[in-house]
Amino acid sequence: MTYSIDFRRKVLAIQEQEQLTYAEIASRFGIGIATLTRWRSRLEPKLTRDKPATKINRESLARDAEMHPDAYQFERAKRLGVSRSGIGQALKRMRISYKKKTLSHPKANEEKRTAFQERMEVYEAEGRSIVFVDEAGFAVDMPRRNGYAPIGKRCVGKQDWNAKGRVNAIGALIGMCNALYRNHQ
Repeated sequence: MTYSIDFRRKVLAIQEQEQLTYAEIASRFGIGIATLTRWRSRLEPKLTRDKPATKINRESLARDAEMHPDAYQFERAKRLGVSRSGIGQALKRMRISYKKKTLSHPKANEEKRTAFQERMEVYEAEGRSIVFVDEAGFAVDMPRRNGYAPIGKRCVGKQDWNAKGRVNAIGALIGMCNALYRNHQ
C-alpha cells in the first residue's frame, strides 16, 4: 500500500516535534522502521522499477513472442523455464501486449473476391435470387480445462481422446436474400 505524501510528512513532523525514535514512531503508526528510513531519504514514492529483469533473457523472450505470437503465457514460461507471472511482467516491460489478431484466410485472393462481388451486383440488378450458404463446424469432444476440487488437491477428470466428435452444420437463406445481401454490403 502506498501512503499519501501528506501522511508521510505528518508522521515525520510528529517524529521531529516529539523527538521520537524510529521504533517509537513506527509502533505508534504501525509502520515499519525501514519504511520510515526510506521516507527520510525520499518522501515521494517510486513509480518505476530500477532493477532490470534478471532471470528472463529479453532476447529469448522477444524471439519466442515473434515465433509463437498466439502462445499462452504458461506455454511461454514452460519453454523459457520461468514463471507465468514473470513472463507477464517481462512482456509488459518490453511493451508487448495481448491483442486481437486481424485474421485472413491463407488462400484469400482479392482479385477473385472482387470478381465475385461484381457478379453478385449483376445478379441483383437482374432480379435473380441469391442464396447464401454457410458452414460451421463444432467440436463436441473438447476437454474441459477447469474443474472444482478441494484446496490442496488436484482436480482430476477423464477425457476420451479417441472420440470422433465433430458436427458440421450447413445453413442457407432463401427468399429475402436480396434484402439480406443489401444489408450486408
